[in-house]
Amino acid sequence: MLILISDAFDESLPGILSKYGEVTDDKNRLAEADIVLIRSKTKVTKEYIDSAKNLKMVIRGGVGLDNVDLVYAKEKGIIVHNTADASTTAVAEMAFALMIALPNHITKADASMREGKWLKKELKRTELHGKTLGILGLGRIGLALAQRAQAFRMRVLGWHPDVYFTDWAEIIPTMEEVIQQSDFVSLHMPLLPSTKGIINKNTLAMFKDGAYLINTGRGKCVVEEDVVEALKSGKLAGFATDVWYSDPPENSPLFDAPNTIFTPHIGASTKENMIRIGIIIERLIADFVAENK
Repeated sequence: MLILISDAFDESLPGILSKYGEVTDDKNRLAEADIVLIRSKTKVTKEYIDSAKNLKMVIRGGVGLDNVDLVYAKEKGIIVHNTADASTTAVAEMAFALMIALPNHITKADASMREGKWLKKELKRTELHGKTLGILGLGRIGLALAQRAQAFRMRVLGWHPDVYFTDWAEIIPTMEEVIQQSDFVSLHMPLLPSTKGIINKNTLAMFKDGAYLINTGRGKCVVEEDVVEALKSGKLAGFATDVWYSDPPENSPLFDAPNTIFTPHIGASTKENMIRIGIIIERLIADFVAENK
């Protein structure tokens, strides 16, 4: 059996998986691969699948599967897994770090100091304590963020199509009601036809004046041009994103917008998370081998 590691994983993973077969990172051997391991960079399209004649299983190290043609994979009998349990802590901490950094002007303060400026009076901070956080998407990561926000004595509101109660947030029946009440809005939704562009000029108009928006979910859940306009008008006080239309982004209008923090899709890229992903991958492959003896 050939296992192709197509994207970056923990350096220990090839050695761990070698007992199940040959392990390679040579993408030119895709046609031979029985199992392909991907993260967000590799796109498992129809064409990709047609090029992988031996492919039996794809494992996505991470949560989102929007870079995999799930319908075509199913037609071809290819098993697709993710490692959703692994990334919870890493992404929740990333979202919280961005939420702290925005109202505290961390990046502005650092950059100005390096330029020899002393903006002690100009940089006006606000606290998270007592503010309302609205979480759109109360899956594993959304709930983990809610727990952290509770520790900061924030009021936490949550919306999710099929979550009706939790100890960590007040469940609000509609997304619009969450947006209208929140000082901070954090996105934790998968990319689906129903969520693509869900944050647009119409929904942004419902935000509190001076609210903050954080996105560690999927880049295409926001309409970038509309976010830019909201930032320029002051409707949004700030926007931080770790996710993009493409990795890396191409000609994003966000780069000309004020009061932003950008990171290069590193939410899941902690050392600890990569080890957890490896543990889940080994378990999935072990089960697959056992079932196909």
